[in-house]
Amino acid sequence: MFKAMIIAGCGGFVGTCGRYLVGKWSAGMWHGAFPMGTFAVNLIGCFIIGLLFGLLEKAHVMTPSENVLLITGFCGGFTTFSSFADDMWVLARKATGAHSRYI
Repeated sequence: MFKAMIIAGCGGFVGTCGRYLVGKWSAGMWHGAFPMGTFAVNLIGCFIIGLLFGLLEKAHVMTPSENVLLITGFCGGFTTFSSFADDMWVLARKATGAHSRYI
C-alpha cells in the first residue's frame, strides 16, 4: 500500500505541475471572466482518463501500478475538483457583483 501511495503521489505531482502550466498558458491566451484553464484541464483530463480506462478494460495493457500512476495520480492531480469549485465560486462572485466573502 505504501508503494502505491508513493506512485500515486509522483503521478499527482506531475499532474499538478501540468495543471499549473496549462492554467498559466490559458490565462495568457484568453482574457475574460471565464476560467478557461480549468475548463481546458478538465476536458483534457477526462479525455485522457477515458483513453486509459479503455486501454485497461479492452486490451489489459496497463499494470495496477501504471493505473495508480496515470489515472489516480496524474489525472487526479491534473483535474482536481477543488480547483474547479474555486474557479466557479470566483466566476459566480464576478457575475453577481458580490464584494463580500459570501454571496
